[in-house]
Amino acid sequence: MHHLVPNLSIGTYQRTVKVGNWNEDMSWEEELLKDFLDKREKGELLIQKSSNLKSKILKPACLTAPADGFLHFGDAVMLVNDDVLEVLGGDPAAPTLVPVCDEVSISLTPDDNIAYSSQCLGSYCGVTASRNLNACVRNTYVITSIDGSPQGDVLRYGQNFALRTTDDFTGHLYLASDQKTFVKCARKSRMQEVYLTAEPSYLTCWQTSYFDPQMRMEFEGEPVPANTKLLIIHSKTNQCLAVLRKFVMWTCFGKEYEVTARTFLDAHKAEQTVNHWIVVTGDPGNEKLSMFTRPEVPFEKSEEDEKQDSSDQSSKTLCTDKTQSSGS
Repeated sequence: MHHLVPNLSIGTYQRTVKVGNWNEDMSWEEELLKDFLDKREKGELLIQKSSNLKSKILKPACLTAPADGFLHFGDAVMLVNDDVLEVLGGDPAAPTLVPVCDEVSISLTPDDNIAYSSQCLGSYCGVTASRNLNACVRNTYVITSIDGSPQGDVLRYGQNFALRTTDDFTGHLYLASDQKTFVKCARKSRMQEVYLTAEPSYLTCWQTSYFDPQMRMEFEGEPVPANTKLLIIHSKTNQCLAVLRKFVMWTCFGKEYEVTARTFLDAHKAEQTVNHWIVVTGDPGNEKLSMFTRPEVPFEKSEEDEKQDSSDQSSKTLCTDKTQSSGS
């Protein structure tokens, strides 16, 4: 008896023949499509939740434009860390400085799972330094009184205050910090953590100090001017607010930097630029802009300046003519 060996080059079934668990596969695909359409109608898709979160947290916010140029309780402001400058040799009397880092602002960074599944951020939220300098719900804070000072009173150097988020999607979350422990510290640098919490306490108390240590005692108790460099010091731990650009944090908003509370001193016992902050207020001429992002006004030269420029140009031309004549 000869065994029949099937010829594999010839198709056993036609294309219309269904094999395997074809009924279960069709049912599973139909259920997946039905579930997808149902989630899309309810707005429960991950891409819809992400878009909804960004639309709420990146909603433009209006900063306060003080009339006297000082900071007040109740002002809506941004906290911006300016460029870190590097000396590139040259003349020691006039060194060449170039920016090696971008300006960043302190921004709240919610946890993805909590932010996608709830209508508010909850009682805890992380903090990072973002390159976004446009005033929005994410990077706008309100200067809040702690010692009973009335709303609109001037903030002074050395006075305790709190920084809370706006009344929108973020709710009332206060910028806080505490001593580092083995279980509670910054994620990358393992230094003192800075975060947002819903419970105001002594952990949410901060102070401002003049950035120049040689003039710090003279400015103690004086009103704090807006849009100038200063130090933001945590009242409990006496550590300065700092941004660490060498520790990168990848969030749903892109590449950002870690924020911590740590005083960094240079060889002269002065705070480094990572501890220098600018409390940015609104532009009086345009409520949609801040004093940090407003366009520069073109400089108009006076008649004396134009005469001086023309005389300098003529003297340069005369010197060039003498050099060429002597060379020939």
